[in-house]
Amino acid sequence: MGTYQIPRNVKGESRILYVFSMKALIYTAITGMIGLFLYAMLNAIGLFWVGVVVGVLCAGAGFVAGTFKVPPVAAWSFTSKTGGENIDDIVKRAVLFKAKKSKIYVYTKEEEE
Repeated sequence: MGTYQIPRNVKGESRILYVFSMKALIYTAITGMIGLFLYAMLNAIGLFWVGVVVGVLCAGAGFVAGTFKVPPVAAWSFTSKTGGENIDDIVKRAVLFKAKKSKIYVYTKEEEE
């Protein structure tokens, strides 16, 4: 009997911070800088621990937005339509939709029985 090499996917195994993809790292860094600014503002008025919590929450929100996808929950119409898409893509589309002057609405016609 001979031994055989089984090919496996080794992409990304050399990353130091394995939980971060490049997109998640960028989102976490940007929102972490916003949190650092808010921390400095709150620390200046004597609210040290509130500033720390706000800074960590900002960085955590950036990580979640850059990493996770919307779960498809059938009970809510919003998540059933956007289920499986990245959170940051949905936020980008919502901002662009609100910013445009001309809007296009798409209605789905339900079948009549």
